[in-house]
Amino acid sequence: MRNKLIILFSLYLSFTAFAQEVPVSFSLQEAIDYALTHNRTVKNAARDIEIAEEQKWETTATGLPQISAAVDYQNWIKQQVSLLPGEIVGGTPGTFIPVEFSPKQNIGATATLNQLLFDGSYIVGLQAAKVYLQISENSKIKTDLEVRKAVINAYGNVLLTNESLNILESNKAILESNLNEIQKTYENGLEEEESVEQIKITLSGLISDLNNVKRLNVLSYQMLNITLGIDLNTDTTLTDNLEILALQYTSLEALAADENVENTIDYLIAQNDVESKDLFVKLAMSDGLPTLSAFVNGGYSAYGEEFGFFKDSQKWYGSSLFGVNLSIPIFSSLGRSAATQQARIDLDKANESLVDTEQQLKFQIATAKSEYQYAIEDYSNKKENLNLAERIERKNQTKFFEGISSSFDLRQAQTQLYSAQQEYLQSMLDIINKKAELDAILSNLNN
Repeated sequence: MRNKLIILFSLYLSFTAFAQEVPVSFSLQEAIDYALTHNRTVKNAARDIEIAEEQKWETTATGLPQISAAVDYQNWIKQQVSLLPGEIVGGTPGTFIPVEFSPKQNIGATATLNQLLFDGSYIVGLQAAKVYLQISENSKIKTDLEVRKAVINAYGNVLLTNESLNILESNKAILESNLNEIQKTYENGLEEEESVEQIKITLSGLISDLNNVKRLNVLSYQMLNITLGIDLNTDTTLTDNLEILALQYTSLEALAADENVENTIDYLIAQNDVESKDLFVKLAMSDGLPTLSAFVNGGYSAYGEEFGFFKDSQKWYGSSLFGVNLSIPIFSSLGRSAATQQARIDLDKANESLVDTEQQLKFQIATAKSEYQYAIEDYSNKKENLNLAERIERKNQTKFFEGISSSFDLRQAQTQLYSAQQEYLQSMLDIINKKAELDAILSNLNN
């Protein structure tokens, strides 16, 4: 038996290790779709909607019939007595006779039906539960938008570091080849030592950048995995290309998108806040309304000197009662008035915040469009700069090995090329990120 358990445990560990090593492959859209289901923040936002739905029913149920039951059993260890005037039984006036009015044991069972007939706070509560559900649903949409943007940013960062690694590795190989060639030329006395030193300086800086990008690459993969809702050490593979994504995310139509802020999720959330504050005003006012409720109950009681309540000979006595309760608030020393005024002030603040949200959203949309347009224009500029930098570097390299230009000129051209390469990569990422930012503000979840 022990050997079987060891074998099963070993198989479990092997399966777990294998499952963890299985690579996960995603295009950008697949990553977005996956995160909108498995991201932990998204899942909690969905749970908040479930809570709101349950709370809505909880509030509704308070106005529906409520049935309760109770069983009461009493056993007098020392029975209570009452004193009766002695003259009732012919005794001396002024004397008292101790009397036990109830048997030593008694039991009673009752069932009560309560029904709320009218309560102003209940009506407001039903409206509030509906608004609370809307708030939770809008919060879920807001979360989805933010997670979509986060996935795009994280996915783009991984592609950026991947491309940077490829470029830096290629540059490093070229520099090492140049250094090897110049070193031999120097050893043969046909080149100055400064030329070797200039190449070494450039190579040293390049290797430092390469090591840094390697570390950033690991971190960017981990950040993407966390955003997707999977283990951060999962071996994730990306199938999209940075340049292709940049072209896909280049859309002049987005610059002409509808700027009606009333359709944005941030505006709807601000509207929810106004609605909730308005309900607080109604709730404060409802405290001045009467409350009407009714009940009916029925039950049975039994008595005896000994515990024989389950015997056929035990006599049970039934009872039933119907009642109506009306509670009318009359005077609260202006307490209800003060509460209502506080609620009205909060409502005024919420209305001001709604106007401010509208203005802020218009500004954010204009800013996002401007930055997105700049990113598109900057991409074309950086692409042209890269072509020029490559041509300049090639010319200077040819001139250097022909002895026409100095090693300092070559190093300047190489540094300019490396900078142009990174700026070009960053310009592609900027297009993707700025488009994602604009979509998030406009609440475009599927663009």
